[in-house]
Amino acid sequence: MLLIWVLALVLGAAETLPAQSGNLEIYWIDVEGGAATLTVAPSGESLLVDTGYEVGDRDAKRIYDAAQDAGLSRIDSVVTSHFHGDHVGGLAALAKMIPIGRYFDHGDTVDERDRERYEGYKVVAAGKRTIVRPGNRIPMGGVQALVVASDGKLLESSVNGGGPNALCTNAERKASAGGENQRTVGLLLTYGKFTLLNLIDLDWERDMAMACPNNLFGRVTMYQTSRHGGFDGAGAPAFLEAIQPQVVVVNNGPRKGLGAVDNRVRSLTPPGVETTPYERVAYLRLSKLPRTEGVWQIHRSLLDPDPSHNTAENMIANLGETENCEGHWIKASVGQSGEFTVTNGRNGFSKTYAAR
Repeated sequence: MLLIWVLALVLGAAETLPAQSGNLEIYWIDVEGGAATLTVAPSGESLLVDTGYEVGDRDAKRIYDAAQDAGLSRIDSVVTSHFHGDHVGGLAALAKMIPIGRYFDHGDTVDERDRERYEGYKVVAAGKRTIVRPGNRIPMGGVQALVVASDGKLLESSVNGGGPNALCTNAERKASAGGENQRTVGLLLTYGKFTLLNLIDLDWERDMAMACPNNLFGRVTMYQTSRHGGFDGAGAPAFLEAIQPQVVVVNNGPRKGLGAVDNRVRSLTPPGVETTPYERVAYLRLSKLPRTEGVWQIHRSLLDPDPSHNTAENMIANLGETENCEGHWIKASVGQSGEFTVTNGRNGFSKTYAAR
């Protein structure tokens, strides 16, 4: 009788745990040019970075659907990278759809225009909130989630084999975006040989600070593009060519990020000083990197729909305008050996890579 009771307890507890594939699972969720990345460790512990826009609970529903696909009954940790509406807007609705264990953010300094969203965040996160700083680790069984940037500060020393960067000579410098973008919480996830660098909305100025004179991150397996692939204001070549990502995921919208031209971004290069030339088209800048084996996009760019300025169509999750978008995700499944498979939720197309 005692054995039956113990078995019942064990089975009952098992029913509350997410399905475990033995792999690290990562979902890049379409929030129409916002950001939402859900990671599920082999242990079943989950981490969500950002929650997209508020718009009619659309993005919260898409995140919830991805969590269901991953077999989750709760999300253990949510990182709000910063308090712009495309990164925190869906949080209140999501918290009503699925239990959330812990909340992490950059702290209490916000621009006045973002204060209402910040105050709403504090209400949702009350009693479960932690402010993080570079060097902190966010709990995630079997996976190292290292905070590499927060509240305008960066890691003080290189990790993952990073070091002096010869590409800094004659590299172009640009003005800072300032404000909330610069306070972004950035993460480096490590699982065996596999690394994912997710710097959210950090800009060109921060790229250069992370790359020069020392590359803080070494070479990474996967890179989620900063500023949604809007590479007027991010994607500094001296940074990209230092981290040499093997695979890139562009978390863009149909008319946000990739393909955008931002004439407000100001070069700091003094008149008459020559800088190293670089590719101006964002997709081409990524695809020409020496170790890059694949670029995946959440959306085809309708700002620059030239097929040569977008990745192969079977590696794009969503093809049309927001109004008719079904919100397909991109997913990576990473094994202990470092082999990982990336899958397009729209068409099931997948490619397998070996982390180097």
